[in-house]
Amino acid sequence: MTRNKQIIADLSDEEVRALAHDWRFWARPDQLAPQGNWLTWLLLGGRGAGKTRAGAEWVREKALGLNQRAVSPIALVGEDIADARAVMIEGVSGLLQIHPADQRPVFHKSRGELEWPNGAIAKLFSAHDPDALRGPQFAAAWADEFCKWPDPQMCWDMLQFALRVGEKPQQLVTTTPRPIPALKALMADPNCVVTHARTTDNAHNLAPNFFTTVTAKYAGTRLGRQELEGELVETIDGALWRHDQLDQIRATAPTRFDRVIIAVDPPVTSNKHSDQCGIVVAGQLGETTFVLADLSFKPAPALKWARKVIHAFEQFDADLVVAETNQGGDLVGLNLKQLAPTLPLKQVRAHRGKFARAEPVALLYERGLVRHVGDLRELEDEMCAFAPGTNTKGSPDRMDALVWAITELALGGDTRPRIRNF
Repeated sequence: MTRNKQIIADLSDEEVRALAHDWRFWARPDQLAPQGNWLTWLLLGGRGAGKTRAGAEWVREKALGLNQRAVSPIALVGEDIADARAVMIEGVSGLLQIHPADQRPVFHKSRGELEWPNGAIAKLFSAHDPDALRGPQFAAAWADEFCKWPDPQMCWDMLQFALRVGEKPQQLVTTTPRPIPALKALMADPNCVVTHARTTDNAHNLAPNFFTTVTAKYAGTRLGRQELEGELVETIDGALWRHDQLDQIRATAPTRFDRVIIAVDPPVTSNKHSDQCGIVVAGQLGETTFVLADLSFKPAPALKWARKVIHAFEQFDADLVVAETNQGGDLVGLNLKQLAPTLPLKQVRAHRGKFARAEPVALLYERGLVRHVGDLRELEDEMCAFAPGTNTKGSPDRMDALVWAITELALGGDTRPRIRNF
């Protein structure tokens, strides 16, 4: 940084203005495209590590031909259109923010397209709609948060068929890693170059309280290695669940259920250092249990989590609320009954350790009797990170609520059916 200041001090005002948009001057080495003859650049990075800026600047160079001949059209693929637009296009590090005025593209919102002054085009796509990639063809692509895509392999395959313009189509993938099969396959591709960016490397661009808080809580943990260091953390020895196993049990929710349960594992306190309030919704149809939603959150004052549980009870037309009382005792039931006196409530107390209680539930997964519906990423990460002796820095409250819900539905709870339609 001292060297940069000296260089700037020797420049004219016009040169300083030009330098402000010279990405290769300001970027860290891990934010610049690697050398070599590659098809895919996979940039694995922690939260706030500068992945988005690296992706946007790479697209800018491609579209404007700053270091090579300009290429067009370019595909921009995000988890969904709203996320892609908010992050890749309009975000603080997005494509509309990083250009000098005379190079800035125009965003045609109705078409989901960016158009540069030189005529280059980039088009937005949602990973929820891989079929939209069947018709178009592209000279380059930027795929953001690949590990959040609902079916990353399917969408990735469609994108590969579309990269067929020009002599050397290339693609950049920016993502925080998760141990999913599609990412592992991509990393094993000989045409893929993998680089890493750490949150700590970008600390000077982050809010001090964010950086201090997350590093204090997660440094040294499995989640910290994944979310801060950008490491691909494989399956933990002794864990009851694996990500590849959970990827195989995704399903669409049935239109009816025999029973629906809301399970809650409330915290004792409600400050920023408190545990999560674990809230999980699960339904049963025949012998199969469907995990429908993870509504866990923090901080969770008593009346706030109680309201959320009651809202979920009504939203999912549930039969019963199961609440763990180890932490809050009688206050747990009182908080709920204060707001909903007629709420069907079963209060449970754990007499065995978390692992012992989770083992019978894990066996149901192995027998193929549990399905996951929708985005349960944070719950699944917690499930796969839990093993005896692991340092999780906090209680696995999402998993606890899951265990209580499935235990009630499939391991000895009331099995009298009640049919409802959503």
